[in-house]
Amino acid sequence: MHIEEVIVVEGEHDRDRVQKAVQADVIVTGGSRIRQEVYQQLDRVANIRGLIILTDPDFAGEQIRRKLAKRYPDSKHAYLPQKRAIKNGDIGIENAPLEEIASALSQVRHLVDDEEPEYSMADMVHYGLIGMPDSAIRRQQLGDLLRIGYANAKSFVKKLNTLRVSREEFLQALEKIDAGGAR
Repeated sequence: MHIEEVIVVEGEHDRDRVQKAVQADVIVTGGSRIRQEVYQQLDRVANIRGLIILTDPDFAGEQIRRKLAKRYPDSKHAYLPQKRAIKNGDIGIENAPLEEIASALSQVRHLVDDEEPEYSMADMVHYGLIGMPDSAIRRQQLGDLLRIGYANAKSFVKKLNTLRVSREEFLQALEKIDAGGAR
């Protein structure tokens, strides 16, 4: 699979793994302290080819994603579930199977700020995504199936809305979880 946009990852091992999974140019941030020369590269390619942000599915990765999304609001986002990017307790893109990386990159999402949000905290309560003993697990499973990552309830509502998750795919994913088919 060839990807036109430039993929942004955290480390060199992530870059190497992504380039084994797909044909793409990759820029490495070098972690959360992104150097000026990296920003200059990103500034240049963001307007010409576009960016896909693929950070590690952990706290540091989400911080980097937010920082990049703020600077590059037109970027696309690819997510890998933690359980698909872990090896010997180490979480990172470099630990993911090649097919999982390719799958994540084939299901990118674009952030959008809607005036009329589709989802609310009432939806979180209604679907057991908040206020129940297994709510965090359900959000994790749902985030994995929808390829939007994990978040607390308030942030999850924001992700659902800004990543434009359709009601149909939301309900289908919940049905899969309720049927015991979440992977």
